[in-house]
Amino acid sequence: MSVIDTHSHIYSDHFDEDRDEMVKRAFAAGVNTILMPNIDVESIDAMLEMEESYPNQCISMMGLHPTSVKDDYREQLSIMEAWLHKRKFCAIGEIGIDLYWDKTFIKEQLDAFKIQIDWAKKWNLPIVIHARDSFDEIFEVLDNINLEGVTGVFHSFTGNVEQAGKILSYGCFKLGVNGVVTFKNSGLDKVIGEFELEHFVLETDAPYLTPTPHRGKRNEPSYLQYIISKFIDVFQVSEQEIIEVTTKNAKELFRL
Repeated sequence: MSVIDTHSHIYSDHFDEDRDEMVKRAFAAGVNTILMPNIDVESIDAMLEMEESYPNQCISMMGLHPTSVKDDYREQLSIMEAWLHKRKFCAIGEIGIDLYWDKTFIKEQLDAFKIQIDWAKKWNLPIVIHARDSFDEIFEVLDNINLEGVTGVFHSFTGNVEQAGKILSYGCFKLGVNGVVTFKNSGLDKVIGEFELEHFVLETDAPYLTPTPHRGKRNEPSYLQYIISKFIDVFQVSEQEIIEVTTKNAKELFRL
């Protein structure tokens, strides 16, 4: 098989001890393309080094993660915008709003989110949205801007049926599903089962959200196989169909 991990932080220091071996395991498992979301100014160099080591297989995004939005967010955004002028990226991400840990910088998160959506329009790139405890706030932003030309994915979707329906009603977003769908009590399998396969892309969010049966350990792209297995159970179609449809979705969304 040949599949795409649409969201993986394989450049992070969690992989410093065995990065090359981890990538080889991914390729051996058929995960031949890994998309890498940026976090902040500090993560850019490591991400681009990863891309240089594995050209056309590890592909970078550019964006400021909402939990990295602090007092200096404008300065960080300025540096990132300069990178967008320098070279190609596959998306603006990951961006969005996170109110799980800290609501101190909600106004700044909203501002950064809107600025980066404008980047996506300017550079004709999809957006990768991080939404944690913040669906209402994100929907309010999306409901009050011109979405013409905007495409993207709600990464690590863990919402309910109503929220999934709202996202899909925009007509320009996919839902990114990772190891959470394998968690026994997540209920996410029942939610995604209410929608057609054409609305989904696969991701790991490695090193986080490790799927069953490896929960509690570091996640990695080769574990995408467990998410595929859960999709087979949910949608009652063949592995080949899961891979073909979700890979087609990812290729079209990220213009790969």
